[in-house]
Amino acid sequence: MNQKHLPAPVRAAQAGFTLVEIMVVIVILGLLATMVAKNVIGAGDEAREKKAQSDVVSIAGAVTMFRSRNGKLPESLEALATKDEKGRSELENLPKDPWDHDYELREGNTPSDWEVVSLGPDGVQSEDDISNKVKKDN
Repeated sequence: MNQKHLPAPVRAAQAGFTLVEIMVVIVILGLLATMVAKNVIGAGDEAREKKAQSDVVSIAGAVTMFRSRNGKLPESLEALATKDEKGRSELENLPKDPWDHDYELREGNTPSDWEVVSLGPDGVQSEDDISNKVKKDN
């Protein structure tokens, strides 16, 4: 009869990982998770800011088109999404900003001095507002 060679019995000390080895792996995984979480959380905030910047530029373009067709600024941004008698509008729909606030149209001192603004994450007029106008350094 042909006997196959069986492996030698494994001693209990060689059977698995030690507590120290498991702890080292857990610490490494924790460090990697922390680095990934920091990058992902920051990317979400940056994405919302870029979306708001893109929206204010798009809405400002629609305001410019409205002004050129009608000779005046719209009474409100909602007018940009309102269809005229021919079924046309400057915007298909008026979005909310990424923080679920309405965009605002702010008129200035002259007819050409206006801006479209997102109030940013805090929802009030402050330094974090996002505008279609380029901010000038003082």
